Amino acid sequence: MKKGIILKDIIPFIIWFSSMILGAILIDVILHYYDIVFVGRYLGYLGTATILTSLLYSLDKRNIIKISSPKILLDYHEYLALSGSIMILVHAGIHIHAVLPWLAVLMLLITVISGLTGKHVLAKANQTIREQKKEMKSLGETEEEIKSDLHLDAIIMDSMKNWRKVHVPITYFLALLSIIHIISAILFY
Repeated sequence: MKKGIILKDIIPFIIWFSSMILGAILIDVILHYYDIVFVGRYLGYLGTATILTSLLYSLDKRNIIKISSPKILLDYHEYLALSGSIMILVHAGIHIHAVLPWLAVLMLLITVISGLTGKHVLAKANQTIREQKKEMKSLGETEEEIKSDLHLDAIIMDSMKNWRKVHVPITYFLALLSIIHIISAILFY
């Protein structure tokens, strides 16, 4: 009866990440088609501001500020970070001629991947395990049988629950690379 958490729980993650990449490519193609590539530079500023705005969630969560409910701020964080990332990817385009911008874009993608892991994979996997336990109980399985059947899923879930320990330092490293990029762009432009 057990279906596992892998494929059906990863599909939303793949859809979100692919949509972000395809959206950035589509916008970049449109800018090139209409010969308004210069707009990409300003999308870098706007994308950075959008991502910084998304960090209000983190400030609220750590009780540095209090502006809304955590659920509402988390939703804003997710959508603002994703749309800001699209703008920055358009800003970067395929015109990157130095190592620092490539590293910053790579860290941006890794940060988005780690965030989407928390949003989609972990949340859906938790839901799937709860549904599997409920179904197994309704079929009359004992707690020990359920534990045995879901052992591998439980191990995967325990390791995935530590995703924030990866997401936060990656975000800090992205911020550092972004600051260095911005300073070097100001100095050498």
